[in-house]
Amino acid sequence: MSPPLLKLGAVLSTMAMISNWMSQILPSLVGLNTTRLSTPDTLTQISPKEGWQVYSSAQDPDGRCICTVVAPEQNLCSRDAKSRQLRQLLEKVQNMSQSIEVLNLRTQRDFQYVLKMETQMKGLKAKFRQIEDDRKTLMTKHFQELKEKMDELLPLIPVLEQYKTDAKLITQFKEEIRNLSAVLTGIQEEIGAYDYEELHQRVLSLETRLRDCMKKLTCGKLMKITGPITVKTSGTRFGAWMTDPLASEKNNRVWYMDSYTNNKIVREYKSIADFVSGAESRTYNLPFKWAGTNHVVYNGSLYFNKYQSNIIIKYSFDLGRVLAQRSLEYAGFHNVYPYTWGGFSDIDLMADEIGLWAIYATNQNAGNIVISQLNQDTLEVMKSWNTGYPKRSAGESFMICGTLYVTNSHLTGAKVYYSYSTKTSTYEYTDIPFHNQYFHISMLDYNARDRALYAWNNGHQVLFNVTLFHIIKTEDDT
Repeated sequence: MSPPLLKLGAVLSTMAMISNWMSQILPSLVGLNTTRLSTPDTLTQISPKEGWQVYSSAQDPDGRCICTVVAPEQNLCSRDAKSRQLRQLLEKVQNMSQSIEVLNLRTQRDFQYVLKMETQMKGLKAKFRQIEDDRKTLMTKHFQELKEKMDELLPLIPVLEQYKTDAKLITQFKEEIRNLSAVLTGIQEEIGAYDYEELHQRVLSLETRLRDCMKKLTCGKLMKITGPITVKTSGTRFGAWMTDPLASEKNNRVWYMDSYTNNKIVREYKSIADFVSGAESRTYNLPFKWAGTNHVVYNGSLYFNKYQSNIIIKYSFDLGRVLAQRSLEYAGFHNVYPYTWGGFSDIDLMADEIGLWAIYATNQNAGNIVISQLNQDTLEVMKSWNTGYPKRSAGESFMICGTLYVTNSHLTGAKVYYSYSTKTSTYEYTDIPFHNQYFHISMLDYNARDRALYAWNNGHQVLFNVTLFHIIKTEDDT
């Protein structure tokens, strides 16, 4: 074989090696045959369970702002395997990039030779045409030799054209590998900035410190109400729905009591999701009809006002029977001192971080609101506070940390207008607006576990978020 054909054989051998490497080795290195590379957005996306959530804000005695944060779950370090796979993939890409660089140098060297040979072939072709035009003046022997050489070289022209295309492809592929390496390096720097074992320990330490900080938080003062979030649309215009603020984290049962009178059926759902889908887990047929919509579930029992009386009933869901009942002395009932919307809402039972409460009015207090703290077992009144706010002028009310908050209406434009602290026996007028989305509120109660307001808003079951101002306890506080 002539020297040009030997060179061409080397070129074809190189091309075959490139094709074999690209079809077999490269896919396994970049994971195309077994692994799908996630985009950077997918790799860095963090699910709610891995995120941080601001739980509450606080201020220490020196005026410094302190935030309470809910730490992510302890499975954050489950990314260790992903991190190792990313590092291995990055090493393979780097090795591949070096191999591509060596191959590229060889390809460029051979490519220069191909370009040179292509020029010679084109020149030879032009010369042959010139000679062919003037073949009558040349010897037949010389013409035949040139003719044979040209016949040998002509089949190589499309091969050389293909090689030029492959050389361009190699250059493009090299650039893509370089870009991929840069992306992987950036991802590794982003998710691998910390050793995950060390990060895991830091998370556990921070979570412990945050729990200690939460223990130092005293009850908060209401600063803002946001929402509502509509959970479900069901029932009549009036009713009540609630969860137990003393239930465990795994117990998320929901109780549903439609209408404000002539009803004894309580519907139970195992979770909010079941409540939304309508999957009842159980129903209870109470021994008495209830009055109003101001019931409360507390520590596994339902507390409600017996219809056409000032008697409070304690009913155990687990036992399915009444555990206690007691008359609330002097309390008005049956629309004598209701909220502005009526509905036999004379007696409002509620719970907060401190305990169980009853809100009502008496003739002895001129129809103004009376706050009574109740014994949750016997329903005995432990202590009472007389306020100066007329019960009939209140839209709804709820307790947070021993402070009663009263709204000025149940209609559009309602706001928290008045508060009374049982700790200091003092009151103040407030101006905390909230969005009455469905125009008519017939139930508004605070849940200390969820730190949210449950509301029945004209046939819609909604939730309001609350913002509380917390005071940090110092070691000198008792």
